[in-house]
Amino acid sequence: MEAQMSKFFESVGSFFSGGDNIPWCDRDIIAGCEREVAEAATEEQKNDSIMRLSWALVHSKQTDDVNRGIGMIEASLDKTTSPLQTREKLYLLAVGHYRNGNYVRSRQLADRCLEIQPDWRQASSLKKAIEDKIAKDGVIGIGIATTAVGLIVGGIAAALARKK
Repeated sequence: MEAQMSKFFESVGSFFSGGDNIPWCDRDIIAGCEREVAEAATEEQKNDSIMRLSWALVHSKQTDDVNRGIGMIEASLDKTTSPLQTREKLYLLAVGHYRNGNYVRSRQLADRCLEIQPDWRQASSLKKAIEDKIAKDGVIGIGIATTAVGLIVGGIAAALARKK
């Protein structure tokens, strides 16, 4: 019984906290990636460093960093030649849009990743997190709307009770 209660409270906590498994990145890592880009000796090293920086930016807790990462990836997407690189960049874009709360766009990008590689667990996991977030936001929205309607009906009932 205690294990069931613990599991229940854990699920409620993860419902309200977001509960996704997407990692976060802090400013120190981003700064290190920026230095790496600046110090790159060859074009290949620079491109690899830019990909690491883009990854760090879209995984940041700072909206400005996430937006910067999205911009960098979008700018480089047209120059991508291999399906693997395209898949990676689409995934990072999906993460960035997920972090910004643009779940519809994030889901579209995750679906494109899965078109390229249907069995890719990272993209599948992200898509599940997106769908869970959309469902959670819908439940919270319904709860807020129900509460608002209840307050309005209660206010009207109280006003009518005073008039009598």
